[in-house]
Amino acid sequence: MSEPTINSPAELDRSMLSRIVSLLRDNIWEPILTARRFIHLLVLFLPVFVSAPMLLVGTPEPRLGGDRWGAVWWYGFLTTQMQRAGPTFIKLSQWAASRADLFPSLLCDRLGSLHSRGKAHSMRHTRRVIERIFQRPFEDVFEEFDETPMGTGAIAQVYRATLKHDLVPPSHLTPKHNPHTPVLATAILQPPPVVPTATVAVKILHPKVEKLIARDLRIMSFFAHTLDYIPGAQWFSLPEEVEVFGRMMREQLDLRIEGGNLIEFDKRFSGRTLPVKFPSPLQTWSTRDVLVEEYQNALSLEDFLKNGGGPYNDTLAEVGLDAFLNMLLLDNFVHADLHPGNIMVRFVKPLSTKLLLENAWDALFKSKDEQKLSEAAPKPDTTTELIVDRLRELRHDPSAWREALDEIHTEGYLPEVVFIDAGLVTTLDAKDRQNFLDLFRAIAEFDGYRAGELMVERCRTPELAVDRETFALKMQHIVLNVKRKTFSLGQIKISDILHSVLKAVREHHVKMEADFVNTVISVLLLEGIGRQLDPGLDLFKSALPILRQLGRQMGTQENMKKMERGNIGAFLKLWVYMEARELASAALVDADQLVKYDWLTPGI
Repeated sequence: MSEPTINSPAELDRSMLSRIVSLLRDNIWEPILTARRFIHLLVLFLPVFVSAPMLLVGTPEPRLGGDRWGAVWWYGFLTTQMQRAGPTFIKLSQWAASRADLFPSLLCDRLGSLHSRGKAHSMRHTRRVIERIFQRPFEDVFEEFDETPMGTGAIAQVYRATLKHDLVPPSHLTPKHNPHTPVLATAILQPPPVVPTATVAVKILHPKVEKLIARDLRIMSFFAHTLDYIPGAQWFSLPEEVEVFGRMMREQLDLRIEGGNLIEFDKRFSGRTLPVKFPSPLQTWSTRDVLVEEYQNALSLEDFLKNGGGPYNDTLAEVGLDAFLNMLLLDNFVHADLHPGNIMVRFVKPLSTKLLLENAWDALFKSKDEQKLSEAAPKPDTTTELIVDRLRELRHDPSAWREALDEIHTEGYLPEVVFIDAGLVTTLDAKDRQNFLDLFRAIAEFDGYRAGELMVERCRTPELAVDRETFALKMQHIVLNVKRKTFSLGQIKISDILHSVLKAVREHHVKMEADFVNTVISVLLLEGIGRQLDPGLDLFKSALPILRQLGRQMGTQENMKKMERGNIGAFLKLWVYMEARELASAALVDADQLVKYDWLTPGI
């Protein structure tokens, strides 16, 4: 059902001619354009449908993940056509790649390889939008503007620019201390605050992209409802999936949502010691089709995965994973697009002993007015900028890159992780959160059978699940395979567990909610990135400090009342399990034997 339209006051002053033009555009011209788009898509995808029998050509091969060679060819052909179909279908491919509960893993890999590289729009469109937003000539908005986009995606493109100083809100340039830290501790222990500059990143939607996506969504909805009549297709819930995808696309078409997400992330991480940062948006100048945010001069994590992180491998893996676990376990507010291109790295230097003593002196003996005066015009850390620029020049020389990282490490610099492009956020509702916790609690209790039963009971269409008993037994088998080595640090790969779970979900038509699956996929992705940097990365061990913090938060009577009984039990059992695992891992005996022979719980 379409959303109600609220007319603006200017609507009353529209002339009769403009109303007629609008009526003709909406009821005649727009349907003609939609029909033309339909024909174009039909030409692109009809060969895909005709060649679908290739899925059955060949024999299943283990090296292809159980797929046939004909299916692998067809996956590649489908991916190519999706790329040609434009921004909506590129985004659809990326979204489908996250639904490993619906599609084969190899197909998800192929679709996930598509990047949102779109055709750059003209500078004329950019100037027109900027002048409309700022209500002044383009030359009076920026001191500098790089007309070559930093990035061009399927929906928008991003420029680097420097705003005129009279257009920078004073609040944006104000250094902010951690509000959750005592003043004395802030003054002594924290490094000088990094002050945002007038240099900004400007994201602008492509022209007419909203209309193009709206047409594509109408066509998708038509096909989804048509295909839903095919016997056996009901399990895919295609109309509902198109609705979910459409909602996701519409959120990305309103850049104010991304600005609000950045503010929320910054607020949630402001009281934590993790070296994590989110760009600050300038809400004054951000609208539906323009987002102006603090520019972060940082390096993509892709460069570190390609060239190696040298002495920073372990730190980058741990910081990225810890940040994600904070989003997942503490905040229930998860960045839903955490691929390496959206994770940036810069370098900062911790306080020296001299600066610590100076800060302590200022905090103890200077008045508040004197302290504020000394902070009035803090200088940005130009050394950090130079380090990033130097490494950027060495991206194509891996050996020189690693030598430079060794030098930086020797000088005492530490990495800071910057998360960007926060337009998509996953927040699990009570049901999905309970499903997610039950899955992890099953690993802690080694009761996969019960977890399988619960997943079927709580899925979207339990009546369409195939062979529930076998599904529950498969879940039990997965968990028992984990039990043998569960206390050996670094040996468990949670991604292996979740891949097995998603395969069973797909085979038995256990339809999980999209947000639940997206959260699981985020775990897979983050652990995969972390293990590329640090093969011994242990997700469970990284979760322990966060579970302890969660336990302290839950200890208050007010929070106990807010949380559902099932969530409390799941968190507590998982926490106790993690503490026991840590204790056993530190023991002199082989911890694997403790679990294998049930020496930890001989009476059970």
